[in-house]
Amino acid sequence: MLARLQKFLTFALIALAGSWWVYFRDSSPLLAIAGSLLIVFAYTGILALEFVILRYVNKSDPTPQPGWSELLRAWVGETLTAPQVFCWRQPFRAKALPDNLSPMGLAHGLRGVVFVHGFFCNRGLWNPWLERLQGQGHAFVAVNLEPLFGSIDGYVPHIEIAVRQVTLVTGLPPLLVCHSMGGLAARAWLQAMKSEARVHHVVTIGTPHRGTWLARFGHGHNGRQMRLLSDWQTRLDRDMPVDRHGRFTCWYSNCDNIVFPTSTATLPGADNRLVRGAAHVQMAFLPSIMDTTLAMLKRPPA
Repeated sequence: MLARLQKFLTFALIALAGSWWVYFRDSSPLLAIAGSLLIVFAYTGILALEFVILRYVNKSDPTPQPGWSELLRAWVGETLTAPQVFCWRQPFRAKALPDNLSPMGLAHGLRGVVFVHGFFCNRGLWNPWLERLQGQGHAFVAVNLEPLFGSIDGYVPHIEIAVRQVTLVTGLPPLLVCHSMGGLAARAWLQAMKSEARVHHVVTIGTPHRGTWLARFGHGHNGRQMRLLSDWQTRLDRDMPVDRHGRFTCWYSNCDNIVFPTSTATLPGADNRLVRGAAHVQMAFLPSIMDTTLAMLKRPPA
């Protein structure tokens, strides 16, 4: 569903920019160029507004405040990353790299990975990670969380199936790697299934563990659940084992333009790791995060 929607939006954007160019190219070439570029790059203005709001909202947050140079660097990074994800990988390449569950492609004794994407994303988000794992003998499954605007609790069966699949072919509890809302889905799975012993470790990247200021504009079920300090988030930790958060590594950034205030992307008792100057989607593809996370596949269980 999401791939079809993002294909439509991508083609519509190209058609609109092309129509503007054709209409004005003879009468006003400069207007034709300027208008086409404005249409194509309008999203950068929205991103810029998010970073300005982030800086204002973050003033009362205890985490390190971003400087304008950091915000500029993050804005450039997100400007370059967003089209690759939302206009190429997700709409057109979501099925390019299938899950690796074939015994022929697996090496004995190697741990597998379950990838869980975030809001308004699909498994195509993880293509750079899947490319890294190809040929290394690790089993992996990248889930698709649907319906797009459904309850996060409704995503629990998707994760359960993926964990069962990877565990079945490897004999080992998998590593869970989650971006944004995907980290909340993983926590909902842990809460529903009481599955601490069935997971090696959980890595979250830019997850709104305590909600995000921007979710006040979300009116879908999952959007309401991600509002700051929602009742649903409180229920995620009800009656949990004392060591649950110790199984988490939470990457967060002081320039996350979607999840802010910054400290809302941390969990008490988790290994919380600050990345400075990285934006929300960009953070998922930082080499340092990818390298450190994939190295956990070789780490003995806690």
